[in-house]
Amino acid sequence: MSILRDLWYELAWLFLVYSFAGWCTGVSVAAVRRKKFINTGVMNLPFCPVYGVTAVGYSLFLMELKHDLFFLFLGGMVISAMITVVTGIILERIFQRKWWDYSKYRIGFHGYLTAPLLLLFGAAAVFVLWVGNPVILQIISLIPYSFGKILVLSLLAILLLDLSSALAVVWKWRRHIRRMAEVTDNMQEVSNWFGNAISSAIHKRLERSYPAADAAEILKQKAKEREKGKECFASGCGFYKLVWLFLIGSLFGDLIETVFCRITMGWWMSRSSVVYGPFSVVWGFACALLSALMYKYKDRSDRYLFFYGTVVGGTYEYVCSVLTELLFGTVFWDYSGIPFNLGGRVNLLYCFFWGIIAVVWVKLIYPFLSRLIEKIPRKIGPALTWVLIVLMVFNMGISALALARYSNRQRGMEARNGVEEFLDEHFTNERMERIYPKAKIVR
Repeated sequence: MSILRDLWYELAWLFLVYSFAGWCTGVSVAAVRRKKFINTGVMNLPFCPVYGVTAVGYSLFLMELKHDLFFLFLGGMVISAMITVVTGIILERIFQRKWWDYSKYRIGFHGYLTAPLLLLFGAAAVFVLWVGNPVILQIISLIPYSFGKILVLSLLAILLLDLSSALAVVWKWRRHIRRMAEVTDNMQEVSNWFGNAISSAIHKRLERSYPAADAAEILKQKAKEREKGKECFASGCGFYKLVWLFLIGSLFGDLIETVFCRITMGWWMSRSSVVYGPFSVVWGFACALLSALMYKYKDRSDRYLFFYGTVVGGTYEYVCSVLTELLFGTVFWDYSGIPFNLGGRVNLLYCFFWGIIAVVWVKLIYPFLSRLIEKIPRKIGPALTWVLIVLMVFNMGISALALARYSNRQRGMEARNGVEEFLDEHFTNERMERIYPKAKIVR
């Protein structure tokens, strides 16, 4: 059984077990508070995926810190905070309301987080890696692999189907609301329609769990968006804007880092993430992520943005380092020689750089790029964006294949099919070492 097969098989089980355990916890807490049973999840099945995703995050990114209690606790806080905030923002965008709100607490983060919750997250990371995972994996090892694979895939498929059905109902509801917002200002009509729309089983359950949903408020929000004007391309901080920020960030991030290496090291070195063109995907995703997470807080103080950017940037770089090593068996950067580093993946100095970049990006660069992107003609903007998306996805896909084949060649593995022969011919070791000069094969 290969290491990768073991890894994903075990992660799938951990996701399901902790999703179920998280659902049980949420239901129990709600029962104590409201004195009755309430399904607090988005889904109909007894699973709450955010808990499963968080546990998988601990298992993937914090295993190296298992024997360092302080950093494990701190890492658990950071990983959980990122997942909680991103999940909260996504749910708020989908359902047009907050599913949890800790605003009443004195120390918190815009209602998504609070200090006691962060401490609980840190303790949860310690529990998962020290107690939960060993017990769960021991039990899973008793299940025959062939049967276990069929079972876990079946459960994941059922879970995905349930989640898709719930989101489809909500999406249909939002589309109807949007159409009504465009043709009427009659709040009573919308309210009446909403009362009929939630008669479905899913809507009824969501309303019982989270009774604050209000169609009239959604209509008002849509009206405000129309007043701001939708004539320009990629207004606000939506999908098209983020795609362009990713592309621009990938290009200029690569160029800036290349110049930085020339100044500090005295020679030109490729810093590209892909085999075609000067694009650093890490920087591109960073620009899109910073914009998506910090757009709402662009008017906050520089000190606030610096701290936020330091945490988000450091976490992002650490996660990217772990993922690339897991996927390709390759380390693309190593900070082991820099003081105050964490496993060579991040270091305190570069985390501060992320904080500075966050301030400069939000206050100066983003507003300029946003205005520039919005000047793209609306008629050609969407089509042009999708063309660029297809080209970049192809570029990233062929780069991933070339990297995987390069890693296998370093282990002495011969080409087994036409695709691998093509990769050997067009992406030789010399070419790959020129594109990725700092890549190190670790497994």
